Amino acid sequence: MLTQEENEFFTRVGPGTPAGTWLRRYWYPICPVTELTPETPTRYVRLLGEDLVMFKDKSGNVGLLRDRCSHRGASLVYGRVEERGIACAYHGWLYDCDGNLLETPLERNEALVGRIKHPAYHARKYAGLYWAYMGPDPAPEIPKWDVLERKDGRLEVNVYQPIDCNWLQSIENSADPDHRQILHQEYIGSPKGREPAQTTRGRIDDIWGNDLVELWYGGIMKVRHFKNGLKDQHPLILPTILRQGQGLQLRQPIDDYTIWEIRVNFKPNKDGSLREDDDDVIVNYIEPHKVPGYGLRARPTYLMDRVAFQDYMCWETMGAISDRTIENLGASDECLVMFRNMVKANIMKTLEGEDPVGVFRDPDHEMIDTKLAENLGTLGASEIPDVPFIEANYPPIVPGFYAKAR
Repeated sequence: MLTQEENEFFTRVGPGTPAGTWLRRYWYPICPVTELTPETPTRYVRLLGEDLVMFKDKSGNVGLLRDRCSHRGASLVYGRVEERGIACAYHGWLYDCDGNLLETPLERNEALVGRIKHPAYHARKYAGLYWAYMGPDPAPEIPKWDVLERKDGRLEVNVYQPIDCNWLQSIENSADPDHRQILHQEYIGSPKGREPAQTTRGRIDDIWGNDLVELWYGGIMKVRHFKNGLKDQHPLILPTILRQGQGLQLRQPIDDYTIWEIRVNFKPNKDGSLREDDDDVIVNYIEPHKVPGYGLRARPTYLMDRVAFQDYMCWETMGAISDRTIENLGASDECLVMFRNMVKANIMKTLEGEDPVGVFRDPDHEMIDTKLAENLGTLGASEIPDVPFIEANYPPIVPGFYAKAR
């Protein structure tokens, strides 16, 4: 178990917190590129406890600024984009993508223009998504994970609804390899369709054991050995990524109490042809995992008909921030303890002014092998099912989508 002080150390993500300082050293996907259009050029973003606006100006530049105008605090989400940036709807203060104040139209005030620098962060387009970096300059590179970097297939992006829990319990789920055999027992198994002997043990008796290997690029390779001689390996990647099956599960810490997940799946082209346009991706908006659809309620009804939704139930019912002072860990939690030690070491490294593991500075670094090819090989390109396109009945922005009253 952890002390309350240790739990706070790991879980709080706001500016100036130990974990928040560390988490700000990485890039996070914000939205599919299809969401910023001439008709909808602005988008509200909440990330790491900060309210932001992402916008695309009429020159094609993308900016990520603090949402509240430096004049009197009105939201810039409702600003008007121009060739040089975004103008606040209230009094017209105009900012460029770097946060420079360009105009104060109600008065010619060069002192204000020269003095005020609106808080701005880095935004970049990659693999059909817009990404954000909120750490110190110079910004590192977005890592070239094989799922995103390979050109011999297409990308499908699944956008999930917000999840009402702290970032740590979501990613600790990925440091818990054996829960799969219990929680998800209805959806896994070999041979396919074989019922488990009993629901208490689920499919845990199929497993001989697990190997845990620390990765040079930051994370843990989990190698699951089955009694029938097969094995499965996939990595947990610091700080908040799971590479599983044919894709990446990218989890964004919205604030202390909310996360958001995007899953990017790679499907190889059967003829080996190359993808010419990185923006040409299929985007699926996934329905809510509970009723009511968002917001932490006393007794929501969780939908348990998907593997992801089963995970979300467990994360949320642990509490907005899980109380780790009352947990009782066992030998099966070895990977969890290993993960926490890695997180603590990298938080301390960041607080000492060093780059944590997984921060890449070389724009020409080689593609990072997460064993995607091995996982695809167990299926065969012709056997990987198509992900059906889901009509966007659940819009990417709904009331309370990111911001919660707490």
